[in-house]
Amino acid sequence: MAGVTALAVAGSLAGGGAWALQNTPQQPPTAPAPPTAPAPIVVPQQSRPSPGPRPAAQAPTPTTAASSAANETPAPAASTAKSAATTPDKPAEPLKRARSSVAILQALDKVTTETMRFEAPVGQPIRYKTLIFTVRACETTAPDEDAPDSVAYVTVDTQPKALPGRVAPAGRQIYKGWMYANSPGLNPLEHPVYDAWLIACKTSAPVAPAASR
Repeated sequence: MAGVTALAVAGSLAGGGAWALQNTPQQPPTAPAPPTAPAPIVVPQQSRPSPGPRPAAQAPTPTTAASSAANETPAPAASTAKSAATTPDKPAEPLKRARSSVAILQALDKVTTETMRFEAPVGQPIRYKTLIFTVRACETTAPDEDAPDSVAYVTVDTQPKALPGRVAPAGRQIYKGWMYANSPGLNPLEHPVYDAWLIACKTSAPVAPAASR
């Protein structure tokens, strides 16, 4: 009896449901929604730690200051002053010697012990017995030289005098070089009969013009 009642109830529920479906008004189908763009993917940024307090500047130690000063390049003015201090001064030019036009010579005959002092103008041959003296230059040392002296460049030729009616024999040079007034033995004339040396250099006096009659 209970089973028949349950089936009847189920049947009535099924019939009622069919009637409900038939009497329910049908709605038109809805259009599909347009596709939506995918949302951008946002990557979360990593949080950076906030900078801490900046350390205070420390004063340089004496050792660091000294090494920094040693590595610094010197200023151009200092280098210029140093180069000027090390550059030696240019030596002064030596003074010129005073040149004379006349040499005073003295000769000695060793056989007769006769001495003779004579003047020899520069460039002019002067005879003394069988010797002919020619002075090429006569100079006096400059004030900046060590010791004052007179020097002369002299050439000496030997030439005997010509005998009457005969041709004079050819002369030959027996000496050439510098003679020193203060050091006659430095470069002497070597001859078996004669000696000669320099006394001084002098400038010849101007010749006075002849008086007109």
